[in-house]
Amino acid sequence: MDIKREITKIAEQAKEASRLLPLLPSKTKNKLLISMAQELIKNSQSLIRANQKDLDQAQKRNLKLSLVDRLTLSEKRIAQMAESLKNIARLEDPVGKIIKSFRRPNGLLIKKVRVPIGLIAVIYESRPNVTSDTVGLCLKSGNAIILRGGKEAINSNLAIFKTLSRSLKKYGLPAGAANLLKITDRKAVDVLLGLEGLIDLVMPRGGEGLIRRVSKNSRIPVIKHYKGICHIYVDNQANLALAKKVVFNAKVQRPGVCNAMETLLVHQTIAKKFLPSMLKELQTAGVEIRGCAKTVKIASVASAASAASAIKKAKEFDWQTEYLDLILSVKVLSNLEEAVEHINHYGSGHSEAIITENRTKAKRFLKLVDSACVYVNASTRFTDGYEFGLGAEIGISTDKLHARGPMALEELTTYKYEIFGQGQIRT
Repeated sequence: MDIKREITKIAEQAKEASRLLPLLPSKTKNKLLISMAQELIKNSQSLIRANQKDLDQAQKRNLKLSLVDRLTLSEKRIAQMAESLKNIARLEDPVGKIIKSFRRPNGLLIKKVRVPIGLIAVIYESRPNVTSDTVGLCLKSGNAIILRGGKEAINSNLAIFKTLSRSLKKYGLPAGAANLLKITDRKAVDVLLGLEGLIDLVMPRGGEGLIRRVSKNSRIPVIKHYKGICHIYVDNQANLALAKKVVFNAKVQRPGVCNAMETLLVHQTIAKKFLPSMLKELQTAGVEIRGCAKTVKIASVASAASAASAIKKAKEFDWQTEYLDLILSVKVLSNLEEAVEHINHYGSGHSEAIITENRTKAKRFLKLVDSACVYVNASTRFTDGYEFGLGAEIGISTDKLHARGPMALEELTTYKYEIFGQGQIRT
């Protein structure tokens, strides 16, 4: 069987399953999720062994450390995957929820009701945890799913899916409700993107190249988990001790993820006081600094000779780059408006933060910055479905329609109108 026929057959079966999943009771879905979580824990060692095969290949291919970090499974990360499934089980089932209900003067009762999207295809790279998170979220929200992971994580993804499938069989889900393509050939992606009428939504989750390719070639609606060029602006009325803590966390805690800070913006009146010690702390943690002319000069004047010499002059490219690494762009600005302008021009619409004790400035920043998540006095690293109390996420949407920010249960539904009458006719 050729690739197109094989994938089309999988999609046809998944489409049939998607029509039955809305009938699945919430209790059954929750028991299924708990069972999947238990299977992950029970089989953690076999998952780690499968993951090691991918890590060995990553080492041979000399993948960046940030990508290896995304790829790595450990007992702790598997426990987090299991906990995410349990958290999804605890959340309210969105399917069938009445968004609003109203009665017209003619007596018609109209209800706006949440329903599943249908069949969702998720095309992703590197992160094996996406496999379990996505299966859990889609099944709880009543959607069938087709997963196509990258070849760099194929052994891990297959092992995780096989583990989850034991619970799918146990609870008698319709055949084709959840699917993982074993085909790593790039042609598989092209076939998926052409299955208009079977697949209702495509979600790419990976590097910029993958997302651009999917968006360009898909005949199916796409919600983009686009790059995260995240900014933190330290205002002249910031608590500098708090700022140092937040900035360090946002860059260093896990630099290879989309919600890590990539650009630090600092108000010029506090730059001389704040930047020398901040840059030294970041550099001690292994961060490469790429600064504007003012940043380089401040580091030099502060007699931080080693720090100044290590700072590279930032180029236009740097402000546009999601490093996903221990690299940080730094720019000194005149005021909040200039910071907002920089963010809205260079940002990717993901996550931004302001550090300030001035409530008026904070509110202004919140209103003017055009991103999915905007923070006051907190790290951008919180942009995450789990951290938002959503159980997990299928991705972080940087689009504006139909969902924005962490996509969890509610964002994996649409709605329809249910109308109840007593013989009304239109005249």
